Amino acid sequence: MSDNQAPRAPKALRGIGNYIDDRFYLAKTGEKNLRKVFPNHWSFMLGEIALYSFIILLLTGVFLTLWFNPSMAHTTYEGSYERMRGVGMSEAYASTLYITFDVRGGLLIRQIHHWAALIFVASLVVHMLRVFFTGAFRKPREINWLIGVAIFTLAIVEGLFGYSLPDDLPSGMGVRIFQGVLLSIPVIGTYLSFFMFGGEFPGEAIIPRLYMLHILLLPGILLALIVAHIMILWYQKHTQYPGPKRTEKQVVGTPMFPAFALKAGAFFFLTFAVVTGLGAFVQINPIHLFGPFTPTSVTSGLQPDWYMGFLEGSLRLFPNWFDFDIGGYAIVTGVLIPGLGFMGLLFGGLAVYPFLEAWITGDRRVHNVADRPRNAPVRTGLGAAGITFYGVLWLAGSNDILSHTFQISLFTTTWIFRVALLVGPVVAFIVTKRICLGLQRRDRETLEHGYESGTITQLPGGEFVEVHRESSPETVEVLKSARYQPRTSTPTVDANGVESPATRGLLGRLRGGLARWYTKDNVSFEGVEPHGHLHKEQAESEEKVGQH
Repeated sequence: MSDNQAPRAPKALRGIGNYIDDRFYLAKTGEKNLRKVFPNHWSFMLGEIALYSFIILLLTGVFLTLWFNPSMAHTTYEGSYERMRGVGMSEAYASTLYITFDVRGGLLIRQIHHWAALIFVASLVVHMLRVFFTGAFRKPREINWLIGVAIFTLAIVEGLFGYSLPDDLPSGMGVRIFQGVLLSIPVIGTYLSFFMFGGEFPGEAIIPRLYMLHILLLPGILLALIVAHIMILWYQKHTQYPGPKRTEKQVVGTPMFPAFALKAGAFFFLTFAVVTGLGAFVQINPIHLFGPFTPTSVTSGLQPDWYMGFLEGSLRLFPNWFDFDIGGYAIVTGVLIPGLGFMGLLFGGLAVYPFLEAWITGDRRVHNVADRPRNAPVRTGLGAAGITFYGVLWLAGSNDILSHTFQISLFTTTWIFRVALLVGPVVAFIVTKRICLGLQRRDRETLEHGYESGTITQLPGGEFVEVHRESSPETVEVLKSARYQPRTSTPTVDANGVESPATRGLLGRLRGGLARWYTKDNVSFEGVEPHGHLHKEQAESEEKVGQH
């Protein structure tokens, strides 16, 4: 065999391959997909973490399902955990204790499952922030963005239901809050509560029903949405950051096989190792310390899982001043608005934003090259404002702990968070936008003048100047990407100066005003030639030297 001749596959494998290809014609398709190029950047692996965490959740969830008993029937615990012997509890709580203390590896698997759930939601959040700040939700990826929002929403609901299954004191209090939010819905709230709980709280049906939703319906929907998300991503290709040879039609990166496949496989095992390490060495949700849930028992100092912290904070901050009655029906705004209104604002805002931005800017182009956040200062500012809003609510969910730790009255901490909730997002938007505009000005100066070398030289005339150097081709390509940002909306007048019919109405004027607000402050890169001023300055310096 010559050195240039590729080695042939074993005869048995060639036979199997030919058999399959003769029937499904997969050879060309498989070869094309194996050569598919994926851009190289660490931020693109955030979605991979979410996928791998979901796989870990499915595997550990199957293990836990074999021993968990989703029943509210009363029993007396007689297991190996000495402190709980003789205590009355539900079968669900007793089976969770059995998994923890009597099933070999049960505590480890349960903690891996819980840590994987937290990391799954956290990686979803960070992944969506990356997509938002880089504009990767724009055409043609709006549908995939909506699927991502749906995955994020269902992941939070799935986590809430799973957290409620053990029927310990913290999870029972979470179910109680869930019932209170249901009851706050006007007219149908009581019906929804009775339907969900099978009668009065807590009833006998809530754990079995949450269990079916948690292990069958919601995971099935999540799995279908994740598969659809990956298939659309595979078809539309991944976005990429600006750089040399990177265009809307050309991708620069690593082929699927073998490089990306090996990297993804190694990253899966790294994720699994980190989650396993957390499950082995970092205690989480120690249900045996709190005891079973009873409607008459409460406790302090406990917090829900981090992704439900914003809901907890909103319930603590929103006042009850606005509660009222309509036709004998109580409208409990102190629970309804923070319990459902803020969640609707969060998920609804995420869902409509791609279409809202496209409508405001009039930008209907295909975008396969991602933005630098600084080149879209308003979008980046809005993202920072949303993070601040969410963060204040999240911190407010622990206002009792903060009050105790810093020796501040609970009343004072509540008002501090209320003011911060209104002022913080505005300040975050203004500061973030100004930072982005400052970075844009610096980028324009670097593109025109090159970078500061730190070398000071004296001209023959006695003038001291700093020597600038040309930026690398990679840096130039990145800086040039700011040229393609939309600066104006659709024209307001035609060639004859007549006002466009689309801008005459109230909606058109609103759109025009929003478009000006969205783009007016952007630093223009039009007419800027890379190192144009640098070459001009060098020519002037050489001319001065020649004159002397």
